[in-house]
Amino acid sequence: NSFEQMEAVIAQRRAEPQEAHTPAICLRRVLQDSQEVGEECAEIIIAAKNPDKEEIKYEISDFLYHAMVLMVEKGVTWEEITSELAEDNPLILAGRNIPQENYLGNK
Repeated sequence: NSFEQMEAVIAQRRAEPQEAHTPAICLRRVLQDSQEVGEECAEIIIAAKNPDKEEIKYEISDFLYHAMVLMVEKGVTWEEITSELAEDNPLILAGRNIPQENYLGNK
């Protein structure tokens, strides 16, 4: 799938760093990647309040890209993420509807 293809491209680029691969650089990357993910989350919240569908699509896409960069840096795969989703949310992945009262953790 396209997520896994993008994950492979990011991993390939990360494997060929322009700097020496030291623990300090790895830590700096993780901190930078984490900050990017956090900033994108805030931008999604702002975009969600606006009526423009294109803005929310852009912000979610940007978030997913930065999350994938962080995943690669931490050695997490899409397979692991989808397995986690299946364990935590079996009804969603099974294509079933969840009653509205159960949304947002209101069980």
